[in-house]
Amino acid sequence: MHDQTSIKFGVRTIVFDKDKGVYLNGKPIKIKGVCVHQDHAGVGVALPDRIQYYRIERLKKMGVNAYRSGHHPPAQEIIEACDSLGMFVMDETRILSSSKVYIEQFKQMILRDRNHPSVMIWSIGNEEKKVQNNEKGRKIAETMIRVQRQVDPSRLCTYGGNNGNQYEGINEIIDVRGFNYMNMNSNQEYTNIDEYREKYPHQPLWGSEEASTMCTRGEYFVDSHRQYMSDYDKEENKQRFWNARAEEWWSFYDAREWLAGGFIWTGFDYRGEPSPYRWPNISSNFGVMDICGFPKNNFFYYQAWWTDKDVLHIYPHWNWPHKLGENINVWCQTNCEEVELFLNGKSLGTKKVKKNSHLEWDVPFTPGTLEARGVKNGKILTKKIETTGPATQIVITPDRNTIHADGSDVSIINITVADDEGREVAIADNFIAFNAEGPGKIIGVGNGDPRSHEPEKLKGENTTVVYLMENVR
Repeated sequence: MHDQTSIKFGVRTIVFDKDKGVYLNGKPIKIKGVCVHQDHAGVGVALPDRIQYYRIERLKKMGVNAYRSGHHPPAQEIIEACDSLGMFVMDETRILSSSKVYIEQFKQMILRDRNHPSVMIWSIGNEEKKVQNNEKGRKIAETMIRVQRQVDPSRLCTYGGNNGNQYEGINEIIDVRGFNYMNMNSNQEYTNIDEYREKYPHQPLWGSEEASTMCTRGEYFVDSHRQYMSDYDKEENKQRFWNARAEEWWSFYDAREWLAGGFIWTGFDYRGEPSPYRWPNISSNFGVMDICGFPKNNFFYYQAWWTDKDVLHIYPHWNWPHKLGENINVWCQTNCEEVELFLNGKSLGTKKVKKNSHLEWDVPFTPGTLEARGVKNGKILTKKIETTGPATQIVITPDRNTIHADGSDVSIINITVADDEGREVAIADNFIAFNAEGPGKIIGVGNGDPRSHEPEKLKGENTTVVYLMENVR
């Protein structure tokens, strides 16, 4: 024997169906996916393995079952994490091209990843506007699909098209038609997925890219001066014509059995594409989580409708010293059957919960305790938010209490600013300086603020900061 290779593999069947969406091992499922750029707070795109796993774990907690690597092949460690933790992967090549160089790159991606059970489909590209609607694009796609079938005949191909109801070109030959945005309506494009389905009923369909919901964690007003979006899922957050609210796009896809599901743009905020604002913003607002992995409020919307967990989440915070007596728009994300809201023990009414929806109350601000009581399958769930005192302490929460002494393992340590009673002070913006003693080093810090330029001394953005510590041998 000259050499030996050991690989992990899994056995499963995945079938895309024009009428039923997608089957896993003979059972219908709905794709509840996210698109992801792989950079993370404090470290950029050169992520330690532990952070790759941490990010997949965060997505799993939200209810995500599929990961689209946008728009390049994922790191090997990402696919291994998806294999291990149980998440599908749309494995995407960098560019749509039939040139010798790019075909070889596409081929090598497939050869590298084809034994991974998490890889459910290959993507040949994304939003190639100059060729996606014409014969040139179709011929390039034909070449790429032919190469893919030669190297891996067990899977299909998809393509992320921001070309609405266009059929000619790439879409006429692709295995699974991908829609980039149900609201992709402009002078150039027209999108009506129901009409497309009626006209071309032979194609399996899904949302290769959806939502682009713009929210800034912990902010509750659209503030163009400070350059923050609101953390509500409101119409005012749709700053681009293709945007969709979380509730809007998911209700549409969930109601149509023949739609296989879709992929949110994006799972996490990422550096670059600051939208809708520019400098000094340096990261996007698209994520369901910020760049640190802290959840925005839409996280709990998806968790309520994408998981079997009991979810009862109310917001905003209850620290509004300059709005005494003014109405505060209170939202509740939940999968309870009904919810009753109380302010300082007084009932503000009970509301029924509709599928894939949320609840709202307008509540005059009075300091104290806002409490939601939900009923689910005869069980009572409760959630409280309280007016806090001033920030007096720091609460440190590591993701794990023990890490490997191998020189490469990492602990993700979350920092919360709290009052004397240990309650998170949501309006705190204290600066926090970091240093490490002993056999470890700080490899990065972050706070999720899209405008933050601070290095290792950070302002707590809406109370929370993350820092990453690596063991040193």
